[in-house]
Amino acid sequence: MSGHECPKCELSSPQTAEICPRCGLVWQKWLARQQHPQAPAYRFAAPQQEGLLTRLSAQIFAVPDAVDHSVFWGRTATFVGLVLWSLYFITGGVDWERIGSSFLHNVNLPFHEFGHVLFRPFGHFMTILGGSLFQVIMPLGLMLAFCLYRADNFGASVMLWWSGQNFIDVSPYIADAQLRALPLVGGGGEESHDWGNLLTMTQSLAHTHQYAHASFSIGVVLIILALAWAAYILHLQKQRLADVMP
Repeated sequence: MSGHECPKCELSSPQTAEICPRCGLVWQKWLARQQHPQAPAYRFAAPQQEGLLTRLSAQIFAVPDAVDHSVFWGRTATFVGLVLWSLYFITGGVDWERIGSSFLHNVNLPFHEFGHVLFRPFGHFMTILGGSLFQVIMPLGLMLAFCLYRADNFGASVMLWWSGQNFIDVSPYIADAQLRALPLVGGGGEESHDWGNLLTMTQSLAHTHQYAHASFSIGVVLIILALAWAAYILHLQKQRLADVMP
């Protein structure tokens, strides 16, 4: 009587045997798996995770295939300006004279005031907080738009830099919560001081300077990350320029 050899333990058994007497392999199930093989689930887990990280990296470091020389050097000049401006803001610390005298403070101010209106439906506390909150998150929204929808990662890095600068812009306002001495929009009195009211409402006036320096520090970190991102994008674009040069 002819037999067959077990593919698992190599024991020869009669053809009529349905189960290997040594290892318990079921012949019909084994044959079915050979006809309809299925890859183990664990094989797909790592590639999926790796693919997500690869796509994310490709998204945030993407540069155009064709790089215009004038655009590249214009962006390089912008980068140098941002580096110098960053040094100006960072080395001054939480200083209202230096931060508030910058023309960027007047650029940020309308977004601050609009934030109060935008967050008004969420209650009195969020109405007050909304001014500072909106001026730091609005550039982050623009960063996502530049990165995801326009594929302009240099522009996205500039928006990240702007968010960091807004954190620095807010820091003297927080530091003034106890004294309430800074001039306010429309000539409002002490009762209109956002951070004086916020820290009073949360019973946190004793931590005014810690909050101010935390805001300043977050701004510094974002600015450094933005400059590193911009520098790498310019490096990639410079390589593209070198590749197309005759």
